This record gives sequence, C-alpha cells and structure tokens, in this order.
Amino acid sequence: MSKVTMRWWGFGLLALCTAALAAAKSPSSSPADAATAKAILSELLAIDTTYEKGTVAAVAALRSRFLAAGFPPTDLVVLANPAKPSQSNLIVTLKGHGTGKPLLYLCHLDVVAARAADWTFPPFAATEKDGFIYGRGSSDMKGEDANVAAALIRLRREAYKPARDIIVAFTPDEESGGSEGVGWLVNVHRDLIDAGLVLNPDGGTGAFRGGRRAFYGVQTSEKSYVTFAVEATDRGGHSSEPRSDNAIYELAVGLQRLSAHKFPIRLTDTVRAFYARQAQFETGSRQADMRAVGNGDVNAAERLAADPTDNAQVRTTCVATMLEAGHAENALPQRAQATIQCRLLPVDTQQHTQATLEQVFADPALKWTVTRAATPSPESPPTAALMAVYDRVVHSMWPGLTVMPSMDAGASDSKYTRAAGIPSYGAASIFIDLEDMRAHGQDERIRSNLFEEAGEFTYRLMKAFSAAGMP
Repeated sequence: MSKVTMRWWGFGLLALCTAALAAAKSPSSSPADAATAKAILSELLAIDTTYEKGTVAAVAALRSRFLAAGFPPTDLVVLANPAKPSQSNLIVTLKGHGTGKPLLYLCHLDVVAARAADWTFPPFAATEKDGFIYGRGSSDMKGEDANVAAALIRLRREAYKPARDIIVAFTPDEESGGSEGVGWLVNVHRDLIDAGLVLNPDGGTGAFRGGRRAFYGVQTSEKSYVTFAVEATDRGGHSSEPRSDNAIYELAVGLQRLSAHKFPIRLTDTVRAFYARQAQFETGSRQADMRAVGNGDVNAAERLAADPTDNAQVRTTCVATMLEAGHAENALPQRAQATIQCRLLPVDTQQHTQATLEQVFADPALKWTVTRAATPSPESPPTAALMAVYDRVVHSMWPGLTVMPSMDAGASDSKYTRAAGIPSYGAASIFIDLEDMRAHGQDERIRSNLFEEAGEFTYRLMKAFSAAGMP
C-alpha cells in the first residue's frame, strides 16, 4: 500500500484560499452510477481477502458484475499462479478502436489482517454510520477498486469506444509481496497487461484537511525498499570471563556508525517539482528553501532534511529495525544480527547501497545477507503533457485545486510495471483526511460523500487518458 506515506505540512493563507475554492460542492455520478459503486464496495468489503483467505471469492463477485453489465466472457480472464491458486487475478478489457498500446489500471483486492476484537464495527463488512463507510480495505483499496469497476461498467453502458484498450487488473498479494499478483503477471503473462501507460489508484494523494480540500498529488515515483541482515559471530565462552572480541559489541560499533551516516542528497525531477509547488503552502525560510530545492539547490535540501519527512524525500535512508543476539544470559554471545531496512530513491540501486553500508560498518568480518531484494522502480517523468491531463480533470471537478507530482516513500505495485518499462502514475480518487488516516489500522474508513464524488473523478480520468492523443 502506498496511498499516503509522508506527512504533509501546514498551509498558509494562499492554501486556505485555494482550498476554499475547491471545497465547493463538486459534480458527482448519477444516482444509479453511485449506487453501483457503493453496491460493489459493500460486496467487496464483506469478503475477507487477507493473504490467508485469498481473492477467489472477490474475483468471482466482480466477474459476475461485469458479465451482468454485458462484458463478453472472453474479455474477463481469471488466472492464478499454479503454486498459489487461492491468489486469483481478474483481467478485464474494454476494447478500443485504435492501435495504440492499452491503458492499464492496477487494482489490488487483498487487504492486511484485522482482528474483530480490536474494531468497533465488523472489519469484514460494510458499515455506514455518521457519514463514514467502515470496513477493512475501504481506504486501501477496495473503495478505489469499486470506483474503477463502476467506471468501466458505466463506459460499457454508454457504448464508449476508447482510442485504445482499457485494461483493469484486479490482483492479489500487493500487501504480501506481489509474487502472485502484478509481479507475477508482468513476468509470466505480460501479453495480458502490456500497456503504454499505467494508472494506479493505490498511489498519489487526494488530500483533505480541516474540512477542506487541500491538494491533489500525482505519484510519479516511489521509493523501493531492500532489507539486509548483518551478522557478527564469535567463539563465545563463559560470561565470567569477558573478552573484547564480543559479537554484540562488534555489531554495535557498526550500528553506531550507521546512526550517524547520511546518504547524499539526490534531487529527482519529481521531488524538485513537488517542492516548487509545495512552497506556496509555507512561509519564511522554509518557503525559500522549498523554492530553492525546486531549482535544484542541494544546500537548501540539506536544511530541509533536518525534518525526517523531508529527509526521506531527498535521500536514500537505511535504519536498523530489529536486533537478535546471544543465546544465554551467562554466556558470551556467539552471534549478533541486525535487520537493516533501506528505502531507495529511484536513482539508487541495491548493490550500491550494500556497498555503502559495508563501508559505513567498516568491518570485513561481518556477514551481509539480502533478506528482501529491491525491485527497481525508476521515476516516471512528470511531463507537461501528462500533468496537463491531470490538471484538466482535477479542475473540471475542483477548480483552483493545486495539482503536484509526488514521490511516495512507501511502495506499490507500480514498481513492477515501472521496472518493466511502462510509465506508471498514481490515480487516487478518494480524498483522504490527513488528520484521520486509518489504512491498515483500526476502524478503517472513508467519508461517504468523498467516495461518491470519487466515482465521477475516476470515470473522467479513465475517459481522458483513453482518448486519442493522450500520453
């Protein structure tokens, strides 16, 4: 999940004025279209699609709806990795009349686990109360799945013929690794999802704060992640006769060096464009530094990096997250191991990062192991032509709202399509309350009215990017 993975800053007077313009009532789908989307969401929320349960039932439910809407069975492909038949994929195609490469939507159906005892409402059910829709996955990302499905059904009903095929991949396993979902499809069934452009509603941010619409962020890049294990070993002995060669001490020296290390500032096109737009929401030296970063000023970026959120935007980061050492309280440790997780900028690599860490720890006796390899995720350029489409669609619903490129510090299924050479962009439709973010958490929910308007936005964006001459 990569819906919102960074804290967003306070807004100045200009931001409040912009948000006030955007807070006016926006257009929405017809009552029938909105009802379709809500019915699909209710059905999906009632199905437990955690990794242990799988996505077979959710795929069957969606396939039935598409068949009822008139989609030919040949345009509804169900398949799964034979090693994990419970992790089912559904590939839906709305045929176009052009010869351009298709537009592909990525929509994962799986959710993280939820304990009923921890929730106020049943996690695997749709509960609407006091203007909210509760349920595991409502935010991440069954609300988006429902709106994409409803938009596709609406286009079919309207006999819309896109300039290129629209393909929607409803997939499993985004929350658990991708080896049965998009990653598997790219590697084994590329022909079914080969596209010229990817839109992923699990990326980017429609931001809502203080009862006002704040901005719309287009995810044009994301950090990839790699996890290392670093291990020190020793012959051990009795604790009554301590020695200087102690596995815990040896590892601790390297960890202390890591805590002080900073990877170099590297400003991607997305980050520069993001800060250039974000500067309008700030004042004083912070505003000046953001504008300077927009122009490529590394020194200004270093000043901003004093804030952990900004730091994550301008450099690769590595941090120790787990420790395991020793085997008895009265014995010298024979082994000490630390888990190091790194979040890589699109311009950095796993190999270079490991080499840097080995230099930082400066101990050739340590053993390094990659426990979770990185999937390279190159930046998808925030081109003027592409951003113009987002501007047009966003402003058709919310005039004056700021639209900006963004880099997610987390990861989504877009990493697989980006690595495969397909430009991939966030297409979030449901505005998220930045002061009440509950994805993966207790009582996950979305606002009912924001879900309804998101259906219309999804429809307009899908139509815009499938038209002739679009990026």
